[in-house]
Amino acid sequence: IYDFSGELSKRFNKTEKRFVHEMIYGIQARQSVRLSEIARSLNEDIQLKKTIDRLSNRLARPGMAQEITEGVVRHGKNRIKENTLLIVDPTDITKKYAEKMQYLARVRDGSDKVIGNGYWMVEVIAAETGERDVVPLYQSLYSQKAPDFESENAEVLNAIHRVSRHTGDAGIWVIDRGGDRGKILGPLLKNGRKFIIRMRGDRHVLFRGKRRSMEEVAQACPLVYADHVVKETKGKEEAYSLEYGYRKIKLPEYEKPLYLLVIKGFGVKPLILLTPIALRKKRSLLWWVLESYLTRWRIEETIRFIKQSYQLEDVRVLTYERLKNMMALVLAAVHFAAVYLGRRPKLEIMAVHIMRAAKRIFGIPDFRFYALAD
Repeated sequence: IYDFSGELSKRFNKTEKRFVHEMIYGIQARQSVRLSEIARSLNEDIQLKKTIDRLSNRLARPGMAQEITEGVVRHGKNRIKENTLLIVDPTDITKKYAEKMQYLARVRDGSDKVIGNGYWMVEVIAAETGERDVVPLYQSLYSQKAPDFESENAEVLNAIHRVSRHTGDAGIWVIDRGGDRGKILGPLLKNGRKFIIRMRGDRHVLFRGKRRSMEEVAQACPLVYADHVVKETKGKEEAYSLEYGYRKIKLPEYEKPLYLLVIKGFGVKPLILLTPIALRKKRSLLWWVLESYLTRWRIEETIRFIKQSYQLEDVRVLTYERLKNMMALVLAAVHFAAVYLGRRPKLEIMAVHIMRAAKRIFGIPDFRFYALAD
């Protein structure tokens, strides 16, 4: 953690570097974003309140979130290959009972499907199709009530711009609903970015020289391939029988040829994916594009895991600057655990936890061998 935090805080002074190191350590050690818990992990030989006050004061540093996020992207950029998926996920932090937190906004709670108080976040997580590892690259908190807020589109484009500045043309941007807005789609096409975006059916396209609705083109698309997938959500499995095919189209505003991948089997209406990747009659290529989009499911579970593991919705700092800085520090902690920490230390840590759990639950020392094997 000392080495990793040093890489992130190269432009900070000595005191700020120490603070970044302590915060990443504390977030990991206590799996919490509460300053009181982080302060306890440091075990300083002073009153706990003084440690909390010191951390709170340092957390207010303007611009810290941007510096730390840049450091995380710099560290992760070498893992981004030509076809690495860069998954953009707009999410939220719900604060049901908060009243005094600065610029508290109205958000849609993704878990409870209701509108409540909280903040929005944009996250970018890199992943490879067919692999389990992920690379958390970007995480930014924002509120539509903050004076510097422009729009959700601007927040998404800022995330794409800041990551792309380090990764260049490498990677394929994967965006779910909302990615088909002209203000997001336009810059992606203008900058020559590769992407896979879920589209609404009511948008018009040019197909064989005629203007038609995307849903009309999708409904008439020949679905020459079929496959089965299983989605696991909260311990329950759901099987889907899919049929899919593609069409070459253009958007009325752009000359660049684009492709629609049309998938039936997820619901009443077909799932429509737009991409500049040249599709052709090759099952493996079409399946790869479909699997790239489905990787979003796995990433959604990862984001849910991060929220729960680090108790993000229990954050209690009151000012907007501190909130933004805290989310950047959580990104650093997650990146450290997922990317920086080598496989051997991960296994050693896991072994310790397994043996502790085995001893606590079963009280049989020899059980640790079975637990480790499992």
